[in-house]
Amino acid sequence: MKNKIKDELLDQLLDGYSKPEDLTGPDGLLAELKKRLITRVMEAELNTHLGYDKHGRKAPGSDKNARNGYSQKTLRSDDGKLTIKVPRDRAGEFEPVIVPKHQRHFDGFDEAIISLYSRGLSVREIQEHLKEIYKVDVSPMLISNVTEAVSEEVREWQSRPLDTVYPIVYFDAIVAKVRHEGRVSNRAIYLALAIRLDGCKELLGMWSSANEGSRFWLNIFTELKNRGVSDILICCVDGLVGLPEAIETVFPQAKVQLCIVHMLRNSFRYVSWKERKQVAEELKNVYNAPTAEAAKVALEDFRQRYDTRFPAIGRSWEAHWERLVPFFDYPPEIRKIIYTTNAIESLNSSFRKISRHRNLFPTIDSLFKLFYLAARNISNKWTRPVRNWPAALNRFTIEFGDRIPHHIKR
Repeated sequence: MKNKIKDELLDQLLDGYSKPEDLTGPDGLLAELKKRLITRVMEAELNTHLGYDKHGRKAPGSDKNARNGYSQKTLRSDDGKLTIKVPRDRAGEFEPVIVPKHQRHFDGFDEAIISLYSRGLSVREIQEHLKEIYKVDVSPMLISNVTEAVSEEVREWQSRPLDTVYPIVYFDAIVAKVRHEGRVSNRAIYLALAIRLDGCKELLGMWSSANEGSRFWLNIFTELKNRGVSDILICCVDGLVGLPEAIETVFPQAKVQLCIVHMLRNSFRYVSWKERKQVAEELKNVYNAPTAEAAKVALEDFRQRYDTRFPAIGRSWEAHWERLVPFFDYPPEIRKIIYTTNAIESLNSSFRKISRHRNLFPTIDSLFKLFYLAARNISNKWTRPVRNWPAALNRFTIEFGDRIPHHIKR
């Protein structure tokens, strides 16, 4: 519907205008127009409900219900507080559509609260922001009630059905302080970030336990299976003991790739700061080798040169070798998609950034709400396939054959 506002009407509305506050201030023209228009729409809704206009006649045989004056209602809105007149009927049956009963907001006010919350602002910071921008005082209880509506959305998201096959899934965990069962403790937050068949990222879920362990990961893999995941081609993980075996228990055909970056970090623990650059260059010869055989030769050369000083490094790479080399089966341009968990590390970094002002989460639910909203914001940018994805998918199609569905549904 197109409304044309005539210049004559604008001239009448702006008669007496002298400063911006006359138009946009709390008592300005725009706020007054909004109040009047909301009331006018509700009066039209009441006309429809009763079956006749305000000064019209009732239809023969209609019931005795009629108008019954107005009640006042104060709304929170983008323009501050709006006090509107709500028309009533005698039977109390009228339910306004534009501003339903019990609703105390208009425009995107609740969305503003959720947006601020999702960016890691504390309740006090949200109160101050709303006071400054909207000239409205809100209570901590109101903010809690608005954000609580997200909890149900989190539960639905956490239990949603998943795709049957994911080419790559990264598994990792971060730690946050949470008050749980009356005690403050570190809680492990488990994350599963997938690359779908269309090459776009998707966070499959979030879980929590007292600490990271392969037994709890096994429960997560079982849940993913129950939510529809029948196969994962490649799982990228850190060096947690027992994690690869837990994956293969539920997804026996999955290839497990240990993160090279995690291996490097673990190796640098044994090296002084001055020597790290040199050791890093030597290890680069291992994971940048053209083939797994060449990488093995480079590792043997590294051990011959450094085992006397840093024996733990060579032993660690040797012990995990079978989990480190799967990425050598792929061309150089797609190896980085596989051999590093940087994708999920980037997500973890975003979570840490928005929660840095919160030394303690009062509940697990509050943490999940914040991380879920943050992930929702981040996922809005996941609209394009990861780099070199067509080449990777072609390679996967050749290697994994019938395990990849012929049609990509998204």
